[in-house]
Amino acid sequence: MVQWHEAGLYGDQTEALAEALTCACFLGRIEAAEYFLQRGIPPCGAKTGLNAFHWAAKRGQLEAVRLLVRWKAQMETRSMYGGNVLDTGCVVGDQRTQTESPSDIEELLKAGARLETETYPTEHEVIDAMLLQHRVV
Repeated sequence: MVQWHEAGLYGDQTEALAEALTCACFLGRIEAAEYFLQRGIPPCGAKTGLNAFHWAAKRGQLEAVRLLVRWKAQMETRSMYGGNVLDTGCVVGDQRTQTESPSDIEELLKAGARLETETYPTEHEVIDAMLLQHRVV
């Protein structure tokens, strides 16, 4: 992704660059994500219905979540499914086991994220305990 940008293959296609940032966050490719952020690419690519921050949280990409928190990306932005970043990260599915410690969720809570649309309890006891501890339910 970075090599394509450096070679000028993206041109001025800001939408494609935003999707490249989203893919980097989805995959946990922090160096690539930071490269795009440093060049002013916003984490708003959402061709899949989720932007870079939503995907980082959904996939449990802790370092990508930390990077986006540092860059002050908007946690309240809604996905096409209606949830903010924390809501998206709290969706329990194939990505998380019941015993896995979701450090990315803890990072979002420390940064001030609020649960808005996700049903509580989430069916993940560790996440539910975090939400209660941070009083977001």
